[in-house]
Amino acid sequence: MPTLVNKHSAVVTLPTDTQIQISRDFNVPKELVYRAWTTPELVKRWWSAGHGTVTIADIDLKIGGMWRWVTVTDTGFEVAFHGEYRELIPNERLVCTEVYEAMPEGEALNSLIFADREGGSSLTLLVQHSCQEHRDGHVNSGMESGMQSALAMLEAVALELLEPTAVEA
Repeated sequence: MPTLVNKHSAVVTLPTDTQIQISRDFNVPKELVYRAWTTPELVKRWWSAGHGTVTIADIDLKIGGMWRWVTVTDTGFEVAFHGEYRELIPNERLVCTEVYEAMPEGEALNSLIFADREGGSSLTLLVQHSCQEHRDGHVNSGMESGMQSALAMLEAVALELLEPTAVEA
């Protein structure tokens, strides 16, 4: 299994000709990583990877429910994704389709595993494409750099959930 990059926290591998696997450890419980991944107000704080503003984070978190996340980059370019939830085991597993709206023929199936580990949790995301051409296009899109930043921001948001706020106090 080749490793693309291991210079940041997440490790990206290509298990097959049609798959991308992303694995990352977090210093927070898996429940908080899951919450940050599935709560619209929290997604808006990390999904942009620091390259713009998340303008839409719609989440209908149920099997058959739809999701749609839209970022407007600092240069004004709109980046939109949507999909449908196929499997949900809260705090453990989430499976959904993912469509990059600029290339709707490239639908992928994402399987996320949220797991406990000593000192925190881990997230493993397996992206299953329909063909190698779509997988390679995804890999060569520059996704890895943005994904590294987004996951770092996701961890920061999840860490903030550990701290009680003045509103909760």
